[in-house]
Amino acid sequence: MKTKSIFYILILVVGGVVLWIAKDTFTQPGVQDLRGDYKEVAMYRNENNTGPIVRVYAVATSDTLWNEMEDYGNFMPHTKYGNTKVFFFNATENYPSELAPAAPYFPEEYQQACIGMYEKSAMGEVSLKRYPFRQR
Repeated sequence: MKTKSIFYILILVVGGVVLWIAKDTFTQPGVQDLRGDYKEVAMYRNENNTGPIVRVYAVATSDTLWNEMEDYGNFMPHTKYGNTKVFFFNATENYPSELAPAAPYFPEEYQQACIGMYEKSAMGEVSLKRYPFRQR
C-alpha cells in the first residue's frame, strides 16, 4: 500500500513538471508582444552554411521606441560567428523590398526613410544606431 502511494505521488510530481515545462515553452515572449507596429518588408541571408552567416532585415515601423527596436533585434535569429543587421524604416515612407549582401544593403533613395540600425556582431555584441539621414 505504501509503494502505491509513493508511485502516485511521483506520477503527480512528474506530471506537474511536464505541465510547467509545456506552459513555459508555449508562453515565451516574442515580436508580437512588442508595443510597436513592426512589419518585416525585406530579408537577405547568405547561403554559406559553413562560414559566417550574414542576415540583413528591413523592418517598417510606425514608431521610434528605441528600447522596443532593440528588443525586436534581439528576437531576430543570430548564428554564432555570424552577423545580424536590422534596418528600421519609417512605415509612412518608402522602404526597400530587396536587400543586398554587402553595404550599403539598400539603394540610396531609401536612406531618408531609414531611422536606425540594430546589429549583433559575430561575437554577440549588440548596438543600435540612430541614423541622422533625415533633414530635420
